[in-house]
Amino acid sequence: MMELNGRPVTPGELGSLALYNYGHFTTMRVEDLHVRGLSLHLDRLLGDCRVVHGVELDLDRVRHLARRAASAAPSPVIVRVTVFDPELDLAHPAAKARPEILVTTRPAPPDRQPPSLGVAEYERDLPQVKHSGMFGPLLQRRFAQAGGHDDVLFTDARSRVSEGPTWNIGFVKDGGVVWPGADRLNGVTMRLLDQALRRAGVPSATAEVDTGDLASMDAAFITDAAAGPRPVRSIEGAELSLDHPLLTTLRREYAALPADPL
Repeated sequence: MMELNGRPVTPGELGSLALYNYGHFTTMRVEDLHVRGLSLHLDRLLGDCRVVHGVELDLDRVRHLARRAASAAPSPVIVRVTVFDPELDLAHPAAKARPEILVTTRPAPPDRQPPSLGVAEYERDLPQVKHSGMFGPLLQRRFAQAGGHDDVLFTDARSRVSEGPTWNIGFVKDGGVVWPGADRLNGVTMRLLDQALRRAGVPSATAEVDTGDLASMDAAFITDAAAGPRPVRSIEGAELSLDHPLLTTLRREYAALPADPL
């Protein structure tokens, strides 16, 4: 399903998004019209709209449109809210924007096997913003899959680990969790897990992790809103633990998080 402002979208209205890929979004897993970290998703949309479009966003309207779309789909469902300006002028992107709200839905993914990750030096444009510029990340994912991996882990020019194309990564070491400190998106699921771990008494810290540190990690996991935390099988062929007790704790604490009504 794909609706713009609550009605079926036309191909012409998607033109600027398809041709220029200029916009921002958030992706939520909706179960029985409830969302984990809903306020974080809405705060992200509000802040990113100020950066990308320079205007405020009506969050009540966003909730109404997202709830409308989720209500029409079997639960659980993945709801993506994309904010873009159908009238964007390529030559004058600083002109006053009139962003609209595109809501799309897709079925929630089935449980996936722990992925193997390749490593590539790549930094997203403006990594703190969840923007729609996906060519570079998807190209790196394609290269990794062509090389026999399931997905790709990014590092910066100083070999510091950052994130994946559509997920964050965390590492298990010495009974605690380490989040990479290089520039990356502060993902909603990552933030929720970090809060849950601290409440559970699990040490959690953000620190620089470079490629030379990977061999010393006990385990690793990736996080996204669609699937929650998932263990990583290997990085560049180096096997990681899939049965570390802290991975079980991660899944339990995430599953126990309360969800907010959409």
